Amino acid sequence: MTILGAQADGIANIAGDGTVLDTWYPEPALVERTAETLPPTGTVRLGAQDLSPQMLSLVGLDEDRMVEQVAVRTTIANLSEPPIDAHDVYLRLHLLSHRKVTPGMMNMNNILSLLSTVVWTNKGPCLPTNFEYVRQALRSRGLIHVYAVDRLPRMVDYVVPSGIRIAEAERVRLGAYLAPGTSVLREGFVSFNAGCLGPSKIEGRLSSSVVMGKDCKIGLSAVLMGLQDPHGLRLPLRIGDSCSFGVSSGVIGVDLGDYCHIGTNLVLEPDTLLYFPDTDSLAPAKTIAGQDRWAVTKEAGHPEPVARRASIDPAA
Repeated sequence: MTILGAQADGIANIAGDGTVLDTWYPEPALVERTAETLPPTGTVRLGAQDLSPQMLSLVGLDEDRMVEQVAVRTTIANLSEPPIDAHDVYLRLHLLSHRKVTPGMMNMNNILSLLSTVVWTNKGPCLPTNFEYVRQALRSRGLIHVYAVDRLPRMVDYVVPSGIRIAEAERVRLGAYLAPGTSVLREGFVSFNAGCLGPSKIEGRLSSSVVMGKDCKIGLSAVLMGLQDPHGLRLPLRIGDSCSFGVSSGVIGVDLGDYCHIGTNLVLEPDTLLYFPDTDSLAPAKTIAGQDRWAVTKEAGHPEPVARRASIDPAA
């Protein structure tokens, strides 16, 4: 039986108290092996003999940030198993943004609980607890820009996939999957383990565990979001090809097929009542889940959103 795993060499920033702030893997790779030949999941430090001259030049102690930069090799024996530590999580996030795997292919359970809150700066990641002291030390290197205080960093600081456009770097997290030809406009947002499998235009929000097909258009302030399970984890949400979403629209927990359209200022949840003029009936939105060619819009004289079969491509 073949098992899909992954392995990569990288550079980790480790704070003085042992906290893993981040790990950068420039060339993550998938590994297909049998159970008998698969090495165990884990991370080991590498010696100088294992590194290229370029990687070796990145190893050292940053006294201003009070951070050690170390070379590591991380192995994930089975991507269907949950991650075990921060190095493991960062490798999975890199696999997504490098387009080695698509959202939903790996076990991403509880990844945020394995990551620490980090001060992300233009001089590198720092611990929040001593940051004001660190800021003073770093001032000798020039102006300090703090991009965020969060558990996940910006994707473009680690990976710049080919053939994409991103207007605001802060709005795409490491672990986003963006197909070639995709544009994330200024108000767009793509979280980790989410993205598009083909060229799309994103001016709204894709929460984690949302994956959509090609040629989709997400309007300004639109939201695509999966429901939460009892443990607070986002359930997968699937959107088909050539779907469009109007300004301030939303889909929460309702899968859509191909060629669907959600009109401006409409938010669909599984129990949202829709009016179906073909049958002069009301039914919850979950009844159209996963089906192709539905257009849901507001129409005069109907308090509920009206669902009609789309006769043409609504995203055109």
